[in-house]
Amino acid sequence: MAKLNQAMKDMIAGELSYISTVDADGNPDVGPKISMRVLDDEHLIYNEMTGGQTQANINNNGKAIVAVSNAKALKGFRFGGTAKIYTDGDFYDQAAKWAAGKFPVPKGAGVITIDKIWTLDPGPKAGKLFEE
Repeated sequence: MAKLNQAMKDMIAGELSYISTVDADGNPDVGPKISMRVLDDEHLIYNEMTGGQTQANINNNGKAIVAVSNAKALKGFRFGGTAKIYTDGDFYDQAAKWAAGKFPVPKGAGVITIDKIWTLDPGPKAGKLFEE
């Protein structure tokens, strides 16, 4: 399992993240997740607001990659791992509380266990596994 550092946490908190999943036929899907946030050093959490293709893909195979970047700073990260959608319990309750008063009630809470982290900065480290 890979661990988030403070720069990664700050970027997730301050920039729009995109999640990519794949369906049973290998067709990719990508979409913005304005609710993406850090759950802890090894997990991300987001509110699944539509219950659409991303949720179906995660329910089907549990694979997800999240990308976040700061274009002005030319910095970015890609987080790959396994994902699960929770429609009740503690994670769902956290998602509902986060959404209260500003977003629709979530269809689920997506939790991603981070297995690998890649650097998206331009140059020789672009697309390489992150190393401290």
